[in-house]
Amino acid sequence: MSGSVPLVAAGSAPQPVIAQITAIEASLFVFVVVTAIVTALARDVLAAVIVFGAYSLGMAALYTFYRAPDVAMTEAAISAGVTTVLLLVTLAKTTRIDHEVAFESVNLPAAGAAGLLFVGMLLTTAEIPAVGDPDAPAWSNVDVTQWYIAETYAETGVENAVMAVLAAFRGFDTFGEAVVVFAAGIAVLVVLRREVFA
Repeated sequence: MSGSVPLVAAGSAPQPVIAQITAIEASLFVFVVVTAIVTALARDVLAAVIVFGAYSLGMAALYTFYRAPDVAMTEAAISAGVTTVLLLVTLAKTTRIDHEVAFESVNLPAAGAAGLLFVGMLLTTAEIPAVGDPDAPAWSNVDVTQWYIAETYAETGVENAVMAVLAAFRGFDTFGEAVVVFAAGIAVLVVLRREVFA
């Protein structure tokens, strides 16, 4: 990219993209739902921690699929990485109880409430605009969105508009997120009683 090249001509609406659930997207959805259920029902704490780490990685992959790299990196670093390590270290320093059954008994009222909430959330997905939909809220102020698309590279020198917004225009907010990740890493070092990761 040699200069500011707008993805959409100024003053024109973007062409809508038909929303379709791909095989990868559906697989990630199923994986995330299954790992969440197993995490909630697993009786063995170690198994629950491991499956929860897999759930977090699935969520990170899903965020990446939806082009939200900042959220994906935070999910992978904090939830799948730091949290899983802290939980495993905690388990290593405590007594692990062996269970004869693999899963907890299901609390039917709680499961019913969770199911209704899940169905309610699914019903709202029809209202989510497709990527590039000209009626999406992101396009309600065309002057702002077109300025970012047309001028981001000229202002920051970064080819990826999303990363440019994160690192430049949202620099203080992103710095706050980096501080959270740094603090979590320090917490891991304190728990492990080490000065560096090795």
